[in-house]
Order: sequence, then structure tokens, then C-alpha cells
Amino acid sequence: MYAGVEGLAHVCPHGHVPPALLADPGATLGTPAELFVIPDHYVFRMLYSEGVPLEDLGVPSRDGTPVETDHRRVWQRFCENFHLFRGTPTGLWLADELVNVFGVEEKPTGESAQRIYDHLEEQIARPEFTPRALLDRFDVEVLCTTDAASSPLEHHRRLHDDGLGHVRPTFRPDAVVAIDGPAWPGEIEALGEASGMDVLDYGSFIRALEGRREAFKRMGALATDHSVTVPRTERLSDHEARTIFDRALGGEADGNDAARFAAHMLMEFACMSAEDGLVMQMHVGSFRNHHDALLARFGPDAGADIPLATEWTRNLRPLLNAYGDDPRFRLITFTLDESTYGRELAPLAGHYPAMVLGPPWWFFDSPLGMGRYLDAVVETAGINNLAGFNDDTRAFASIPARHDVWRRATCDWLAGMVVRGLVEEEDAPEMAREFAYGLAKRAYRVPETTYATR
Repeated sequence: MYAGVEGLAHVCPHGHVPPALLADPGATLGTPAELFVIPDHYVFRMLYSEGVPLEDLGVPSRDGTPVETDHRRVWQRFCENFHLFRGTPTGLWLADELVNVFGVEEKPTGESAQRIYDHLEEQIARPEFTPRALLDRFDVEVLCTTDAASSPLEHHRRLHDDGLGHVRPTFRPDAVVAIDGPAWPGEIEALGEASGMDVLDYGSFIRALEGRREAFKRMGALATDHSVTVPRTERLSDHEARTIFDRALGGEADGNDAARFAAHMLMEFACMSAEDGLVMQMHVGSFRNHHDALLARFGPDAGADIPLATEWTRNLRPLLNAYGDDPRFRLITFTLDESTYGRELAPLAGHYPAMVLGPPWWFFDSPLGMGRYLDAVVETAGINNLAGFNDDTRAFASIPARHDVWRRATCDWLAGMVVRGLVEEEDAPEMAREFAYGLAKRAYRVPETTYATR
């Protein structure tokens, strides 16, 4: 089964590769430290947990804390501690990238670090290792980035002009919905600038969002993305929504206002998705920036995000009652609470036509995590109510490795089902192809392109 899916094109409908990396034909992957260590919270959180300061790893600070600027020293610390990744999915991805993408022939250690660094520098400098060249080498059929609602999308515009329309933006409005955040006034100003209108009240706020969604669609967007701690949904009256928004503009919104407004906006975004066809993604259950001191020194995304218990059945009921059987609407859900897979998410997706389950995410994007996910959801939801796989990566060079882990894990799981007599052997290869390719294309409504047959 694996031989039948190993060479399929990669469908990457959700991730965080910066579009600037691909928009500039002259861009490079940077130094080995910039490629593998500095931007990757999967990597530096493990090193930090074992006492390696983020300053020593070159992670940029926002409070002026001096950090290591010699990338060879950063790489040395990484290689000296490479053994910490044994048995982890990060270790699998790193090893696969080093060997299969960059041709590294020895294990990273303190002794081999500088030889590997020299080899990687030579490889990265070659024209076949530019980001655009690797996009072709990786056989990426579609790659969706994640972009703020206020993004001018200038990088995507250049990609389109250069014929790379299979790199598509994704509309993420979290920053303009967080009305109690200190950055919210600036985010609203940026939204107004991007939309070409003054956002002075709730009505103009909604019109600006609708305008930005249309701009994203013109650049090829397939989906929206919403990161929330709790998947609470609630329809406010127009008067309530306007009143809360006005309080926020006056700097008077409190935590209750923020929670109710966020719940209401999920309903609004679902309504917009039903109207404009953008698939709605919901990533739920991360306690962001758990470590206060680290947040103060290094800002968000510093490896201190921790999963939370989540309740879906009651929280999603208003949204699913309104749009769950609307054929125009699609909702893909992701969770960091594994206990909800079989208890809530699979039964919900097994009933509501609009709901699809995203793959095991973040902490569970691993061989064992994938197996637990499949065991928990397929019996109730089947496989056609799953969204296949997306790599959700910032590390561009890890894309083939992450998809390969999923393809191996799903084939292994299917083989076990065949051996136990739960899946017919003649059906398993087709199911493997669906897991690897077909489910993601249908879940995200990826149009057929010339890239599908490369």
C-alpha cells in the first residue's frame, strides 16, 4: 500500500510557510541554523526543556535581551543535543530532511556539527536548493499559507504574476477579533488601511472583513483559519454586537465582552463562509504563551503553548444548528484534546454534513498520535468525514517528511485493519490513496490544476 502512495503529489492546504520565502526568486533558505533551529518551536522547546537557553539558540528577543548571532555556535549547540529528539516526531522529520533533502551522511553530534554545517552551506548555496526549486522538487500541488486579515497580500500577488498560483493565502482574522488585546486598536487600523475604508463601528468592521475575504479569494484562497481557546459559538443580536464593539473602540471592553464577541464572530464567519465558499478551519484548545517570563523576553510562539481540555458538543451546537446541513458550508475542526476524538468530534462529524475532522494536530502529529486518532474516529465517522492530512509547518524543508510519516502511519493502520478482518484487502489501497491525497483535496475544495498530473 505504501508503494502505491509514496510518490503522490503533496497537497498542503494548511501551513505557515512564509509567502515571502517563495515570492522572491532570489531568496535562499538562509543558514543551517535559520533553516533548522531558530524559527522552529518544535526544536527549541525541547532544547529549552533540557536547560539550553533560547538566547544561546539565536531565538530573537523582543525586550533587548542579547542573543547568539554566530549561527555556527547555534548549530553546535543543536547538534550537541540532537540526542534529545530520539523517539520524537521532530527527530524523524529532522533526520529525514538531513538525509533525503540535503544528503547528510552522518548523525549530528558535537563532533560532527561543523562538518555538517559546511555541507549544508554548500547545498543551500546551489540553485537547486532555492525555495522555488524545492517547491517543484517536493511535488507540491497546492501550498496554502496563513495570512492576517489585514495582509496586503503583496507576496501572493507576485507569486501569481510569476505563474505560481498554486501557492495560496488563507484568511486568518484572529487579531482583529481579540477586542481585549493591547494590540487590537492597531489591528483595526491596519484592517481599515487594507480594506480602503475607515472602521468606525461594527457595521464597517463587518464590511471590511467581507472585503478582505473577497481580496483573499481573488488571490486563490481556499479557506479561513480561526484559533480559539474554547469553541464557543453564540449569536448576539445586532444591538449587542454593536454595543460591545463600541465599548471596545472606547477601550472599555472586558473579558466577558471579548468572550461573547469572539463566540458571535465565529457565527458571523460561518455565515460568510456559507456565502463565499471559503472553508472554515477551527484550531482549538491551546493555552498560548503559558510561560510569562518567556513571553516577556521572546514574545509569542516561543514553545510555551500547552493543550487544554475542550468541550465541543454544547459549544458548537449554535453554529451547527445554523449551518451544519448547509451544502455551501464546510467546517474543519482541529483539537489538542485527544479525549474528544471519539466522545464528541467523530459523532458530530458523523452526523452534520458540513463538518469534517482535521488530522491529528501539533503535539499529536506523530506516528503513535496518528494511530490513536484513527482508532478513535474511523469507527464512528468513517474516513470520508476526515480531512486527510496537512503538514501545518513553518519549516518548509520538512514538508515531504511530514507527509511521509502520515502515509506510512495510515498504511500501517490499514494493514492492521486488513489482518484483523475489519477492512477488505481489495479496499485498502484505495483507502490509502484517499488518506494520502484525495481526502484533503475534497475537504478543502482544491480545484484541479496542471500540477495534479506532474
